[in-house]
Amino acid sequence: MKRLFLSTSDKKLGGVCGGIAEYMELDPTIVRLLTVVLALFTAVIPVLIAYILAWIIVPRHPGS
Repeated sequence: MKRLFLSTSDKKLGGVCGGIAEYMELDPTIVRLLTVVLALFTAVIPVLIAYILAWIIVPRHPGS
């Protein structure tokens, strides 16, 4: 069973986008670009709040 963790190897700020990319087996750059585009279309604040909540809620990988 796959689990979502914060990325420890590919993170720029909190590791949320890197963790989502690892979980979905995508390039982290694509996930980051999609996050920025989504933020621009939703006036930034909702995406920022979701990112911060994910940073708090999603656990770090147990091996780190």
